[in-house]
Amino acid sequence: MASEAPALIGSSGDSLREAFGKALSGLADEFPKLVVLDADIAGGTGVHHFRKSHPERFLQFGIAEQNMMAAAGGLAAVGLLPVVTTFAVFCLRAVEQARLSLAYCKRNAMIVASHPGLDVGPDGGSAQALEDIAAFRAIPGMTVISPADPIETALATRAILEFDGPVYMRTGRSPARRVFGDDHTFEIGKGRIVRGGNDVTIVACGVEVARAVEAAQVLAEDGIHARVVNMATIKPIDAVLLERCAKETGAIVTAEDHNILGGLGGAVAESLALTYPCPIEFVGVKDVFGASGEPEELAVMFGLGSKSIAEAARRAIARKGRM
Repeated sequence: MASEAPALIGSSGDSLREAFGKALSGLADEFPKLVVLDADIAGGTGVHHFRKSHPERFLQFGIAEQNMMAAAGGLAAVGLLPVVTTFAVFCLRAVEQARLSLAYCKRNAMIVASHPGLDVGPDGGSAQALEDIAAFRAIPGMTVISPADPIETALATRAILEFDGPVYMRTGRSPARRVFGDDHTFEIGKGRIVRGGNDVTIVACGVEVARAVEAAQVLAEDGIHARVVNMATIKPIDAVLLERCAKETGAIVTAEDHNILGGLGGAVAESLALTYPCPIEFVGVKDVFGASGEPEELAVMFGLGSKSIAEAARRAIARKGRM
């Protein structure tokens, strides 16, 4: 069972992509079969650190994501450990190859996608992948991860290299706030309670975890005690923890930098429908494309900010008596 821990919201530091790139470079000697595949954007995904430290194991494919994804399957078939890196929106053009060359063949290959969601910011709606979790979560056998801060991203990087099977992991473009201390632990498939409370549970992933903690702090000023769960693994979802939270708090809010359709919210709702149904409110992008702007401004504009999360929590609590 995931343990409760005090929330730590620190100042902005490394982006998740930089945390991933540094961790990957640091782990390379420990994983001698590790190879990194790039689609001409190493500076944007963080793997420029690996390119500098281990150039002989860095494979440049140019702007050919479908070929890169298929090649990862071949590399895994001969015993190497390929890590495919590109922007999340470009992973969408290679879903077929990820499905057939990786998941269908049960290859041990990792896809790490930078620039997901509104976190992309000024690049605008065409570059903001708001459906990638849904696409990859629906592929049989694909594990899907979205870490919350640089500390967890580094831990998740090790975890996916030790994992057996295809993985899709999100990182992020913007400087990320610290949520966890140096003693944080990470396990694929396990959620973690980062703030206690018994009135409502906020289940969040990625950059929304820090905003969820802020929302809980605002709610506390009004006497509402919100539990915050970091659900870094979206597939397989931690059904045991979700059932416990539903029973103990009676209402759920999900928060994600993604379309509300098919992502974390869908995974949570599917899980609780089978175990302990309760009121659920969904915080995320409401089935529209994004826009150009700074990430925090976009979060407010599209209803992903801490204020929106707090409002959703109040709605979920109000619905408790109507179930």
